[in-house]
Amino acid sequence: MVELFEARATEKGQIVIPAELRKRFGIKKGTRIKVSEKDDQIILSPLTPEVIRAKLRKLRGSVKGGQSLTKELEAERARDKDKEERSVESWQRLR
Repeated sequence: MVELFEARATEKGQIVIPAELRKRFGIKKGTRIKVSEKDDQIILSPLTPEVIRAKLRKLRGSVKGGQSLTKELEAERARDKDKEERSVESWQRLR
């Protein structure tokens, strides 16, 4: 079920998140809020330590079993180095 809450914007564009929602989502003074846009909606997502930890766990899970990110970076750098060396060689042949 979707609950509807109403907030009014101030002259500076500030809004007050209803107390019930602040409590439910652990929003306290200084809590960072991600603001995004989708279609015709503004989406506010609290960045509490719990939310951040959950997102990190999810990201770690998506990386498990895959190739090491370090190895991917090393392979990418090796490809870039090879490409650059070929480019230098072709410039030297033109001289």
